[in-house]
Amino acid sequence: MRVLVTGGAGFIGSHLCEALLEDGFEVIAVDNLLTGRVENIQHLLAHPRFQFVQQDVTEGAEFEVDAIYHLASPASPVGYRRYPIQTLLVNSLGTLRLLELARRTGARFLFASTSEVYGDPLVHPQPEDYFGNVNPVGPRSCYDEGKRFGEALTMEFVREYGVDARIARIFNTYGPRMDPDDGRVVPNFIVRALTGQPLEIFGDGLQTRSLCYVSDMVRGLRLVMERDQLAGTVFNLGNPDERTVLELAELVQRLIGRSVPLVFRPPRPDDPVRRCPDITRAQTILGWEPRVSLEEGMGETIRYFRNVLAATASADE
Repeated sequence: MRVLVTGGAGFIGSHLCEALLEDGFEVIAVDNLLTGRVENIQHLLAHPRFQFVQQDVTEGAEFEVDAIYHLASPASPVGYRRYPIQTLLVNSLGTLRLLELARRTGARFLFASTSEVYGDPLVHPQPEDYFGNVNPVGPRSCYDEGKRFGEALTMEFVREYGVDARIARIFNTYGPRMDPDDGRVVPNFIVRALTGQPLEIFGDGLQTRSLCYVSDMVRGLRLVMERDQLAGTVFNLGNPDERTVLELAELVQRLIGRSVPLVFRPPRPDDPVRRCPDITRAQTILGWEPRVSLEEGMGETIRYFRNVLAATASADE
């Protein structure tokens, strides 16, 4: 089976490509490297069943494939604020191009959406039938509304053309291959703690995040794609283990074995106060739930960033 992974050089995309190859799939990874990085897939480039194509999916996608994972999009606040127009286009025009490809080839399609479609939620935890509380003109709207449009477009292709498409709303995911500079709480805290810098907390630190380790997320995405008779179904994928940002700061310092000061900054605009998935649907239909504890996953992620920092220091000598 030939599988197309857009955003295949990104954080989650590269792990997905790796898992698919391990199970015998032929994988085509497409990425324009706007925020993806070749080093994420460097170890896959010589694989006989792997192909990397540097391309922007908004310009079209002509591949003969059996399944399409559409993960292409800046996903961190730093990324989508740096590239807001590109973020809107890859989730609208890019999604259209890929849905057209799925319609032409009969490929099964998965749209990687986000918990950001819920905005700053007024319902907690967030189930899939919650419509969200999103600022359509705020500084995060390029991502929030881009993903909401992509979901709507995906559902119209299901209804109008019978495309076998599914939607996964990805909640905060972390692990090796995150960009150290992507601006999210996990790489920020780990890199700063490892280098002895104060941990920056935006707001009072009582806002919550629910962090899912990348291997659990990849397993969930594959179940959403590979299970039959799920066309038009939306799934939350995330870890309901909800922690405050202050708790995450304490955990990172404890695991690293270094105490650093906390520096409080003004809250970021439209930053959600609480974020936690209701994963009942994924548990019931897919039999999926996270397996990796936060402490275990953070330990693996810290080891990764230690190696990254050590390699960077060696290269600078």
